[in-house]
Amino acid sequence: MAKVTGRPDCAAIVRPASDPRFGDYQANGIMALAKQLKISPRKLAEEVVARLDLGDICEPPEVAGPGFINLRLKPQHTAEQLLRINADQCDRLGITPVPEAQTVVVDFSSPNIAKEMHVGHLRSTIIGDAICHLLEFLGQKVIRQNHVGDWGTQFGMLIAYIYRHAMVAQGDGALLITTVLDLTDIEGMYREAKRLFDTDPQFVEESRRFVVSLQSGDKSTLEDWTLICDKSLAECQTIYDRLGVQLLRNDVRGESFYNDKLPAVVADLENLGLAVKSAGAVCVFPPGFKTKEGEPLPFLIQKSDGAYLYATTDLAALRYRVNVLKADRIVYVTDARQIQHFQMLFKVAEMAGWNRRDGRTVELAHVTFGSVLGEDGKPLKTRAGENVKLRELLDEAIERARAVVEEKNPDLPPAQKGKVAEAVGIGAVKYADYSNNRTSDYVFSFDKMLAMDGNTAPYMQYAYARVKSIERKAEGKGVNIPAELGGIGSLDLEEPTELDLGKHLVRYAETIEAASADYRPNYLTAYLYELAQKFSAFYTECPVLDAPAARRPTRLLLCDLTARTIRHGLSRLLGIQVVEQM
Repeated sequence: MAKVTGRPDCAAIVRPASDPRFGDYQANGIMALAKQLKISPRKLAEEVVARLDLGDICEPPEVAGPGFINLRLKPQHTAEQLLRINADQCDRLGITPVPEAQTVVVDFSSPNIAKEMHVGHLRSTIIGDAICHLLEFLGQKVIRQNHVGDWGTQFGMLIAYIYRHAMVAQGDGALLITTVLDLTDIEGMYREAKRLFDTDPQFVEESRRFVVSLQSGDKSTLEDWTLICDKSLAECQTIYDRLGVQLLRNDVRGESFYNDKLPAVVADLENLGLAVKSAGAVCVFPPGFKTKEGEPLPFLIQKSDGAYLYATTDLAALRYRVNVLKADRIVYVTDARQIQHFQMLFKVAEMAGWNRRDGRTVELAHVTFGSVLGEDGKPLKTRAGENVKLRELLDEAIERARAVVEEKNPDLPPAQKGKVAEAVGIGAVKYADYSNNRTSDYVFSFDKMLAMDGNTAPYMQYAYARVKSIERKAEGKGVNIPAELGGIGSLDLEEPTELDLGKHLVRYAETIEAASADYRPNYLTAYLYELAQKFSAFYTECPVLDAPAARRPTRLLLCDLTARTIRHGLSRLLGIQVVEQM
């Protein structure tokens, strides 16, 4: 493009073709560029094609319509790429890491201390985990950060309630918290404490005294607070382990971690002339943000009573991640309701210069997602109107999956049924979330997510198990698959479904790069689902075990790469277990 136009800023926009009748890839940027240059788009396309040198990769390019350039891969190129992937036995499927790694901080999950994780935490937790896996696989240095709410007035309320209503003397709460109370008890006490705080002035004073004790470092109050945090985080870890999410206690950076850094945030913004007093509070007014009345919208960093806010903590966290963790990129994974907060946070950081280090700008990305809805189209709740506990949701998913396993394969040994049910149940919950556009709301339906057909985890897990069963049958017939595939030097992709499947397999790297760049796991699930469908078409048309001796190695390789790709996508990138039998 640059050679034809003489403009170095011209980049080819090449995307997979939406209709395979027109080729494998399509260059779509010609018409917009031709409009800028005020020339015929078709003529420009023909000039570009005349200078293209893709003979080792593509058939001769074709100009279609007003200026589209259609590209069709040569079967020989596809075969070479398949052999290259097959030769990579390091679980990378021939995909090379990025040449220069970034340090990427990913902020996700963020449960509340003293409360059980509920369905509202699901999307941040698993989408954030998938983003980490994608970035790590591509070679980035990923630092996970679990920004939990573990500080503030609510802990004064809770500790005050424990002492008032558990009838223990101050200083004796630790034994009660450790040996008697579980997280459900603590959450119930928190709800009652909040009710009292809203109605009982004496309890408000008691709570504030404990807040002061906590903030001043009183030994017994700190011990109570630590035990409550430990009990809550232990329960969170149980959920993370069940979900296969790679978050550990060392990844937790709660609000308490930044507590001693908050005065400097306010002081530095004041010294920069960015923070001003407004009605006794300290605010920054980033440009471009207005109230409904059209007035400048404040980003509040300190209340008139001296208390700090989420904004203050988020600014302190951002500075810590830039200056201490040395982040090149910070990714925040939260629901879409927080869009304005993060827009203002990023703007204030830019105004203060806190998004820069060593003369370079740190990329700040807010990855949003929609809500999980019930079948009534409203946010998913229990019949009592409470958020569905994540523990209970996963229990039910596994129980329902076990019924599916019992129906489909009643002869499996009981222990294996249990393992398959857990893999399918947990996988169904995660895959259903991933397969939806993350910015959209979606309806949570066990029946749909556990279906054995359609774009679901059970379908994908069955597709994997089906390929593995073919390999077991081959081995049962005396075929040494590793030896046969290890010695393969050429492929014969003569049948259309062989070539179609092969082309899709070599596009796996493109999919991972796109999913990582846009933080969209649904790109990966869509690819895997299409892969399973293309494999099914191939297997219907092309016998594998009964193939002629000259054709069998090619078809075994297609089977093996399909299984490896599905396993890699599900297990390595999405954290969903695969099973050998279903």
